[in-house]
Amino acid sequence: MSDTGRVTKEIRDGIGTITFFHPKKNSLPGALLKEITAAVTDIGENPAVRVMVLRSEGDGPFCAGASFDELLSIQTFAQGKEFFMGFARLILAMKKCPKFIIARIQGKAVGGGVGVTAAADYALATERSAVKLSELALGIGPFVVGPAVERKLGSGPFSAMSIDADWRDAAWAKRHGLYVDIYPDIPALDAAVAAMAAKLAGCSPEAMALLKAACWKGSEEWDQLLESRAEMSGKLVLSAFTAKAIAAFKQQ
Repeated sequence: MSDTGRVTKEIRDGIGTITFFHPKKNSLPGALLKEITAAVTDIGENPAVRVMVLRSEGDGPFCAGASFDELLSIQTFAQGKEFFMGFARLILAMKKCPKFIIARIQGKAVGGGVGVTAAADYALATERSAVKLSELALGIGPFVVGPAVERKLGSGPFSAMSIDADWRDAAWAKRHGLYVDIYPDIPALDAAVAAMAAKLAGCSPEAMALLKAACWKGSEEWDQLLESRAEMSGKLVLSAFTAKAIAAFKQQ
């Protein structure tokens, strides 16, 4: 088993599936972010694909967010900005993809994992798929993922989970629009994801592309916005507070 993670792609019956894995709770180091972004772009441009499914391996967390090891290794502002641009580029690739993206959330999502979930067009989850924006507790703040999360939740719920950095259960996430629906277990989730993907695979690609663009109206300036947010995080990650906080989180 590689300790750097992996990304796999599969295309079948008009459905493009991207699966990512990292041994540390499906966290996202920079290299893995680049692979996922490239896969989203590649499948999005494939005329044989009508809908995309984004998922992670295992029956544990969907995504633990940023790699703590990589965050601790950042020594310069340029390195910090580049790391957070990895999340920015993935969110932008998901936004710009002309295909609807269904996110399969089998377990907890933290920080960047919440951002990836929010950037999907249609997220389905299990009842144990709690969510948390932990960035403020680390001395950073959910700046890069913030626009995607706020777009889904609204400003009030986004502000609350950003400020207190507490867990919200799957029912809360569904109630506020992050999840479309939740299911009692992974088999039920997989059946629902497969059914929705098959349904969308039978729809007009042109109509879906136009509808997706309409749903994302108001995000036209995100290229510049997310880069500026990556610069905020790239600066804050260099602080002594953040280094101490991340080291403490790693011990939990």
